[in-house]
Parts: sequence; C-alpha cells; structure tokens
Amino acid sequence: MHLTGETVLRVEGLKKVFRSGNADLALFENLSFQANQGEMLGLVGESGAGKSTLLHILGALDRPSAGEVYFAHLRLGSLSPDRAADFRNREIGFVWQFHYLLPEFTALENVAMPLLLRGNSRQEAEKEAGRWLQEVGLAGRAHHRSGELSGGEQQRIALARALITRPKILLADEPTGDLDSRTADAVFALISRLHRDYQLTSLIATHNFAFARRCDRVLRLQQGQIEEVAPESLPA
Repeated sequence: MHLTGETVLRVEGLKKVFRSGNADLALFENLSFQANQGEMLGLVGESGAGKSTLLHILGALDRPSAGEVYFAHLRLGSLSPDRAADFRNREIGFVWQFHYLLPEFTALENVAMPLLLRGNSRQEAEKEAGRWLQEVGLAGRAHHRSGELSGGEQQRIALARALITRPKILLADEPTGDLDSRTADAVFALISRLHRDYQLTSLIATHNFAFARRCDRVLRLQQGQIEEVAPESLPA
C-alpha cells in the first residue's frame, strides 16, 4: 500500500562524514527521500551502514555534514539546540533497541516523564500516562519498576513513553532487536496498530525482513547510498 498524504519529512542530499584518524570517512552521502503522512517506512541495511545515524539526524539528535532535513516546512538545520530539544519533545517519538527506562521510577512515572519535562502538572501527566499504559496493555503494571518487567513489557512501556506527547513521527531503531521472536512479533504488531490508530508517519530500522515486508515502503541503505525496494522483494 503506497499512501499519498502530505509530505511530513523530506530529506535532500544528506551526507554524514566522520573523522577516522587522519582521514574522513563518509558514512553516507547524497541521500534524498521523503515520507508522507500515515506511511510506515522500513529501513534496512547491514550493521554499520548508518541506519542509526540517519535516524538520529532525522530526529534532530545529530546534524548532517551536508544536506537538509525538512519537517513539513521547518528546516531542522536551522534550529538552535534548545529549539531542537523542543521540536523532539513535541513532534518526534523515539523507540530504541534498548528501552532506556529509568530504573528508579515506576512504569507510570517513566511514561509520564515527557509531559512532566514539558511542564504539565504531575496529576495531568500521570492521568495521560495511565491511559497510554492501558493502550499498550499494561495498566496492571503501572506501579512496577522496569527491573520487575519482562523485556517485551519494557519495550511496550518505552513505546507508550514515546507516544504520550502525540508526536507526528515515530522513529524506531531495531525496536524488537533484543526480544525473542514471539515477543518481537507482538511488539511489532502493537507498533503497527498504534501507527494506524494515531496516523503516525513511522520509520523503522530493522534487520527483520519479515517486519520490513509489512511496511508500506522499504528503503535500503548500503555502501553510502539509499534505494527504495519493493517490500515483497525482501528475502523471506
């Protein structure tokens, strides 16, 4: 299914160079693509191809060496560090391979954290966090700390935390990479449902071709270049 909503994210001529000893190493260059509202894009490629770095740039966590990223009409390269942080809090939801839950806080407090950082009252933030815990099927685990939760539960909590701010874009970096196959399938199914229900634009980096095949479009990053491939063409 190829959706044709308005363009939410536009990437033009993106390049990222790292200094390696006395030489410059170009991780990728001249990357250009766009993501439309409501699309789920899979991002595939070998380890070290630059998928995580690309997601960091798209989420205003890192800057490219050249090129531009536009969120609607906003040029991310023009944002000051403070404005970039505000942009991330309001428009982007991040889910990583490792959940990064704060161990000293409960599931409810972890999910509420982005709203508390935004300045919402504790009562308001925790009420919304409770609603999101219900959304990911973990209302009964609200007062458990992360160490008392399974890997799949931790990742579902991380997903609720990513989406509590009602972002327009979800960036997920190997969100099922640390999970067994059955749990991974359940977490990916949850991501897919929330993507649809909240009309997100999602970019999901994954080594799991079965998951990538369930995306609307797939981008392959290899040898510093990006190309679109048909989801059904990926190996089973």
